[in-house]
Amino acid sequence: MSDSSESRIHDPRGPVHSGLGDQINLIFEEFTKGRQGRSPRLLAEDQLLWVWQRFVHPSGFGKARRTLAETSTVLLDGAPGSGRTSAASVLLHELRRDVGSFHELLPDEEGESLLDPYLVGDEDRILLDLASADEPRWTEVLEELPSFRKTVLDHRAHLVVVLPLRRTDRLPVELDRHRVEIFRPRGMEVLLRHLRQDGLPQADRVRSVPAVSDFLDTPRPMREIAEFASLIVRAQAAARAEDSFIDWCQSARAAMADRGPQVAKHVAAMTGGPQRALLLTTAMLHGAHADAVHSATTLLLRAVDHPKDDRPLLEHADLAMRLEEVSAGLTQHGAVRFKELEYDAAVRTHFWDHRPDLREHLGTWVGRAVELTGPVLSPDDRCHVVQRLSDQYLRTGRCEELASLAEQWTAVPTTARRLRAAAQALERGLLDERHGRSFRDKVYDWSRNDRLGEPLAQVLVEVCAEVIAVQHPDQALVRLHHLTRRERRITRARDALGRLMQEDHRLRRRMLHRLVSRPTSWPADIDLFLETSDPAALTDVGGRARSLLDETVVRDQLIAGWGMVFGRLPLSAWDKHVRNWLHTACSDEHHTDPLLDVLVSGAAGRGEVFGALYATARRAEPTAPGGRKHGSALTDLLLRKISTAQGIRQPPPRHTSEETTS
Repeated sequence: MSDSSESRIHDPRGPVHSGLGDQINLIFEEFTKGRQGRSPRLLAEDQLLWVWQRFVHPSGFGKARRTLAETSTVLLDGAPGSGRTSAASVLLHELRRDVGSFHELLPDEEGESLLDPYLVGDEDRILLDLASADEPRWTEVLEELPSFRKTVLDHRAHLVVVLPLRRTDRLPVELDRHRVEIFRPRGMEVLLRHLRQDGLPQADRVRSVPAVSDFLDTPRPMREIAEFASLIVRAQAAARAEDSFIDWCQSARAAMADRGPQVAKHVAAMTGGPQRALLLTTAMLHGAHADAVHSATTLLLRAVDHPKDDRPLLEHADLAMRLEEVSAGLTQHGAVRFKELEYDAAVRTHFWDHRPDLREHLGTWVGRAVELTGPVLSPDDRCHVVQRLSDQYLRTGRCEELASLAEQWTAVPTTARRLRAAAQALERGLLDERHGRSFRDKVYDWSRNDRLGEPLAQVLVEVCAEVIAVQHPDQALVRLHHLTRRERRITRARDALGRLMQEDHRLRRRMLHRLVSRPTSWPADIDLFLETSDPAALTDVGGRARSLLDETVVRDQLIAGWGMVFGRLPLSAWDKHVRNWLHTACSDEHHTDPLLDVLVSGAAGRGEVFGALYATARRAEPTAPGGRKHGSALTDLLLRKISTAQGIRQPPPRHTSEETTS
């Protein structure tokens, strides 16, 4: 969708709409910023690398590393705030290989077990975080973990489990030998590591700063220390030339304190709505250009139906004076900022907590504010205002309301910018440590809605492929599968599903299992099977010990899938796919027999299909890899396998015209 009233089409390569009704083709420029060219698998590795660079080895980490190396499994125990989850991620990051991927196990969906064997791929690195598991979940895991460990060993994979608190006394002996307790590292060392990695040249001076000592006097969870380090770096970036390292640390320490009473007193002293609107807008668009703050303030006053100021324009106070009244000012580049670090966050919290009547209006206002055109509002400004509003919903546990707001922004008529805002709001929810599961559940419910609007479906495809797939590829696959079933006219979900499977053998195996273990009447499932059973992907070893086609379970799934295809589709629908299989069988001698065996077994009991297979093979001979002679030999082999399946005596090999002439 263009922001301009004029449209031109050059070399079209995107979705084509040939039916009736609206179609919105959304290009997620800001949403995928920083992700372009980076697969979910690589992004997951980037996240692990970030944690590894800032990680300080706690006591017990060496033993955990040895246990994982020797037994492929380690169960991490420790007190809250000791960094168990980070330790688990680092242990798995250290085992990175060209084969296998990192992923986290999550609560089961659609009746599948939490420890389903299909969740394990060759040389995978698997995290099972049970830190907050309840008693029923822990009991279930205890029952299934021994057999699941065998699957992990069979696939040369590695498993790290973060144990729940106060439940480890129930560990059986065979599991207790994998348990390792880790202890919280020194807070000063953690702070130093973060500051050094963030490029702060004076990091070593932090040991002698009183504000830092005051902060670390109280034992802190690792995440609070990381937040404090981030504030010191931000204080440096916003500091005046005369400010010292001690000033940065003091500013960061003040930002960690409760500023609620200070903001409440500030707001109470304000006499008019426009002043309060400017204060709130500055907090929501902190760091944006003054023109953007001015325009957005006007939008906010309209959103709350505030009376218009009828005074002559030249009698209004200028923006610099008004910003001074709300304790803000302009940078040398014209950006609006508060004078105190993190004061913007305190203002947002105050208005959200103490003016509940404003919440609905804020959602409407942000939906309009993201429409402000550049250079008034930059793409980063739009992203930040959506994130800041989303954070207030998440902080107060209003997940359903945030999801509803994102859905409202996708309602027709909508725009590309509002759809990006919806995607960013859902991304914020999906990445939230406390509420991520709720948003994954919401996306799941949406994906199974037969009346899902096309704009919302576009957004869901993007968040599945770009956000959920990074750490939870199995859940992304399930949701994209449901979206694919319900697609009309376009194939965004199917294309995203194909890219996801292309990156990981295990996900292709899992998709085959979903398609054939519970056959449905969805037409898309047959098309998905034909795409999932791409012979090039099935025969590719890719650095592994064997290909997918070499696995007995996968061959059985393929036979069932082809049986479904032959039973439901006419020859015209599967002819080209069979040709592809035959050509692969002709060029890959190692997989010739299993490829043909799968086709013949899938056609078992259907004489007309056997005849159609043979006819297809004959037509494919001229284009076979290696020439007609190779194609003819493959057709003869196929005919012998068909005859064996029908209990007919083996026919003699056919001769080519060249051999007959000789």
